[in-house]
Amino acid sequence: MFSKFAFLATFLVLTPGFAHAACSRANLTRCLDSACAINVSSNPAARCQYCGTASAGVPPTNNGMKSVSVGTSARYNITDKELKSAPTDPGQRYVWATNKCIERVAGCTTDDVADVYDTLIEQSCTAAGISAQMAVLQTQMNQTKTKTACSGEISQCMISQTKCTADFGACADDADFDKFFAECSVQSAGCDEFISTIRGELIASRDSAIKNADAILESIVASYADARAKRENAARATCTNNSGRDACITKICNERMPNKCAAGFGDEKSMATNLCKYYDTACATLK
Repeated sequence: MFSKFAFLATFLVLTPGFAHAACSRANLTRCLDSACAINVSSNPAARCQYCGTASAGVPPTNNGMKSVSVGTSARYNITDKELKSAPTDPGQRYVWATNKCIERVAGCTTDDVADVYDTLIEQSCTAAGISAQMAVLQTQMNQTKTKTACSGEISQCMISQTKCTADFGACADDADFDKFFAECSVQSAGCDEFISTIRGELIASRDSAIKNADAILESIVASYADARAKRENAARATCTNNSGRDACITKICNERMPNKCAAGFGDEKSMATNLCKYYDTACATLK
């Protein structure tokens, strides 16, 4: 919710008041609208969805991510090409748009952005059915998060498919783990005091996951080896004293021969013996 406030102090550079010209708040609004008010004419909640809070839901797709500002103000707009790399998180997108617009519109600062645009976002959130008071939310977002919240955010980031994956298979190497952890910790604002502890816990989870994976693999290999040994022992048992071949002959005589290979019907016994001769070949291979 409105996570922009947690990022402003770090990412925005304020221009000294005596060094800039007067801010054109109309142009500043048009610039911010080009990133935060896409299709606002048909979607009154657009500003809230794009640059307010994720609680407002995902804005409907309509001709992609096209800017809405046109005409003489176009030179202040954030371009369609730039919008392709805009953050999808509403708070981060507001910070991103603020940076872009105070670069484009001379004399404007983050104070101007707050003055001209926070009210518009509040109104948009009201249209989305969300009661959002910017000052209250700002205070909440500037507060340090709990360790549980931080651990959950960073852990979820770390086990994503683009980073370590659920079994930490892509982070077996410490260098890979450290790289992804740095990315995830930066994304989780307000967690600085817990970073070291969370890192230690995630390393322990990684080591345990990898160890367990190795143990499971060894267990699977052992089970296959045991199954092979049992099959081989069973095969050898059928070769002892030709027990397997004799059982085969008896079975064929009883089930397939009209006279059950009885005395005087040697041709049936001979035929059954030939049909079971594969036992002799198999047993010769096992010797």
